[in-house]
Amino acid sequence: MKKNSLRILIIEDDAVIASGLVYALENEGFTVAHANNAAHARKAVDEHKYDLAIVDIGLPDGTGFDLVESLKTAGTSMLFLTAVDDEGNIVRAFEGGADDYVTKPFRLGELMARIKAILRRRTGQGNIITLGGVTINTNEGKVFLEDKTVLELTALEYRLLLTFAVHKGQLLNRGQILNLIWDSEGIFVEDNTLTVYIKRLREKLGEAVHIETVRGMGYRANDD
Repeated sequence: MKKNSLRILIIEDDAVIASGLVYALENEGFTVAHANNAAHARKAVDEHKYDLAIVDIGLPDGTGFDLVESLKTAGTSMLFLTAVDDEGNIVRAFEGGADDYVTKPFRLGELMARIKAILRRRTGQGNIITLGGVTINTNEGKVFLEDKTVLELTALEYRLLLTFAVHKGQLLNRGQILNLIWDSEGIFVEDNTLTVYIKRLREKLGEAVHIETVRGMGYRANDD
């Protein structure tokens, strides 16, 4: 298998799961490291640059959530892989900046597809999309206001904004938005939470982008 330059850190205290993932990922050509607790993970991130961390929530010396800020600061994408499947933890993970959330037991083929999707987004060709008063650099996953200020968005807010930007001027109903987010990004969003996230996105965008509510039909974002 041809090696590539992408590095993956597995943060998992279950030795059987970890060894299986290391084997599968190395067979795909990735450079893989394993940390079996939070302290080991922090040391690994301090010493090397990783493109993706696969993070378990339950660790012997803390939780995967304790590592989010360190991983974000290091510019590492995050996929949570955990037996904890309650909605509160799923929302917390995505709001913290996770790129995906997969529950155990998992299907290896599906997990590999999700990992590759995250890395494709991370390493894809640079692409600039504009909408209203914002510029989206999809290669870097960053959103800039007209004065070049970086707009801080959660992973889900970013995906919503990108969905509106790609479908600029188009009326999208709630089902379409949910399907677009799920199909392209592999994340889970319930219909009754969509309104909350759109409200938060509007608050952060201010007057930079107008997201119009078309009563009884859906939403539309325009340049004006």
